[in-house]
Amino acid sequence: MTPLELLALIAVFAIVRVAISIRPGTPVAPGGEGEGRTSPSARTVIREYLDAFIVAGLVALFLITFVVRTFFIPSGSMEPTLQIHDVLLVNEFEYRFTKPHEGDIVVFPPPIISPNDFIKRTIGLPGDQIRVHAGVVYRNGVAMDEPYIAAKPNYELELKNYGVYIDGIPLDPAMANIPPKEKWSAPDRIPDGCYLMFGDNRLNSEDSHIWGFAQLSGTFQNGPRKGEKASFTGHAFLLFYPLNRIRILH
Repeated sequence: MTPLELLALIAVFAIVRVAISIRPGTPVAPGGEGEGRTSPSARTVIREYLDAFIVAGLVALFLITFVVRTFFIPSGSMEPTLQIHDVLLVNEFEYRFTKPHEGDIVVFPPPIISPNDFIKRTIGLPGDQIRVHAGVVYRNGVAMDEPYIAAKPNYELELKNYGVYIDGIPLDPAMANIPPKEKWSAPDRIPDGCYLMFGDNRLNSEDSHIWGFAQLSGTFQNGPRKGEKASFTGHAFLLFYPLNRIRILH
């Protein structure tokens, strides 16, 4: 349910609550004229339920607007960790106070034209050196242990010369979010505010090896969405549907 739909439902409950309050009931003896009319005691119970629904709805509206939201998995790019049709809870509050950590599963608008947010795993943080060689991801020279991936990547990736090189060819800044040289602290380290994001299904994931860096804030510095607002929507922390797959995401 979207915030707008929830707000409409709360409004309906509120209207019914007001209508009941301004039309007090009249006690009617069994068998008398008007038998079946709502009695004051029944009306009181209804008001109490409506009050509870309205309060619960307002709390839920606050949560899904400012704190958490649901996210539906539309593709297989995060398999086997996340399956198509899984539903997650995403913490929209966390990254207002802390920065993403290596391994976080994050929902974010990608730096390419897309009607939907993407969901990927954080692999490289600002200042990191990242290399993919012979199917292994190296972070700051150390091979990463990645038991969550579906298969090893079949491409070579290297940060060098202020760019992201795939199989020896640099990503085109016109097509990928590759910041200009002055934004890099070193030619082979991820620029400040930028993150390298991979799907767990490395052989079937449209991720940083195609479109460059995701950004926590500011505006995209290059690529198809250059100048548009960049952000991280939130940290996916709980898989809650289907019920047989409920678990905390690590």
